[in-house]
Amino acid sequence: MVICLVQYEPGIKDDHCLVQYETGSKDEHCLVQYKPRIKYGHCLVQCESDSNGDNSGRPGQCGEDLSHQIIKRFVECGGNFFDTADVYGLGAAENIVGKWLERQSREKFIIATKVRFNMGDNVANNVGLSRKHITSSIDASLRRLRTDYVDLYQAHAFDDGTRLEETLRTFDDLVRAGKVRYIGVSNFTGWQLQKLVDTSERLGLNPIVSLQQQYSLLHRESEFEPFQVCQTSGLGVLPWSPLNDGLLTGKVKRGQIPTEGRLGWSVAITKAKAKSYLNDRTFDIIETAEVIGHKYGRSVAQVALRWLLQKEVVSSVIIGARTLEQLEDNLGAGSGWTLSQEEMTVLDDVSTPPSHYPYDYLVQRNLDRQNRHIQSQHV
Repeated sequence: MVICLVQYEPGIKDDHCLVQYETGSKDEHCLVQYKPRIKYGHCLVQCESDSNGDNSGRPGQCGEDLSHQIIKRFVECGGNFFDTADVYGLGAAENIVGKWLERQSREKFIIATKVRFNMGDNVANNVGLSRKHITSSIDASLRRLRTDYVDLYQAHAFDDGTRLEETLRTFDDLVRAGKVRYIGVSNFTGWQLQKLVDTSERLGLNPIVSLQQQYSLLHRESEFEPFQVCQTSGLGVLPWSPLNDGLLTGKVKRGQIPTEGRLGWSVAITKAKAKSYLNDRTFDIIETAEVIGHKYGRSVAQVALRWLLQKEVVSSVIIGARTLEQLEDNLGAGSGWTLSQEEMTVLDDVSTPPSHYPYDYLVQRNLDRQNRHIQSQHV
């Protein structure tokens, strides 16, 4: 289960909004808009079943009681956005959210979930984005969530075994049936996302409104293409793993190997993971965030989250917290302070990802355009 706390700019109205909220004017009802110019606020918590884990084999993080405590505190602080997936804990996470949600006023909360992966039964048709799998999965998710609709239903990954038209028409049918309010996707490449947007528009179907993607100071690869599609097509970005399994909390120092938590688990199962993360670039980023955080009395995690929240393409951020203490720290990334443009640039520079062909080639070839523009300004 993932929880997002979202802040809004009242007075901004758009034809495309996810759900409603009160702003003092009955004409303004936009909650999560997929226009990237709309900025939201802080975002929080991931809790998983302590025994079920998920489809990756990763152990769960916290049980139902602690999850409900975290949810309660999150809502007390103004949170209203819950993101989960059927495959998290093989349904356990949706059940945790559902048991809490059935005691609440449903219309006050945004519920998002996902579909794509096998739920453990290894039946051939119970996987992917076919009409059969999507329609059976949404009904199962609604039962676990104890609700008759979800606000945002997301394709958890691309499915090259199903025609895109079938997938999009099925999602559209769910919107028309009232089971789903809006449609999003997750973990898509640039060409997959562009094809999805174009096909949906060509068929006259309900549009895709968001992309949930891994994005952090350590993972900026999606800036090359997927986020450019989002900016040109008006999709909002919801970053997942913004602290990179806890590495961007600053708890792991240069030269250390993590042994606990998500990062300890992931490093333990693959040497490649350790090699790709535990390097000079990573610790240069962490140490830079420490220096900036010290100026504001903020943690490394808060600086890393604040950097994301100030990115134009980002609508809201999905954050994992296993304890109430982590929740409170994550909340500190929200309103009340901002990074200066100079500090954003420093973080951009230290975290610049390696540029490979054709991106490095295109950057160099576009310099002539930029230079001509600069020269024309001085004529």
